[in-house]
Amino acid sequence: MWEYATVPLLIHATKQILDTWGEDGWELVTVLPGNSAENLVAYLKRAKSA
Repeated sequence: MWEYATVPLLIHATKQILDTWGEDGWELVTVLPGNSAENLVAYLKRAKSA
């Protein structure tokens, strides 16, 4: 069982944002464009706790 999250990424802080989520056990699945060329959205997953 998995739980999922979508996270807006700021171009100037992408690594920091992903590192923070990774420390909480989230794994990056993909990054897709957001509403504009400057906006990105990260899709993450982690094992659901029982």
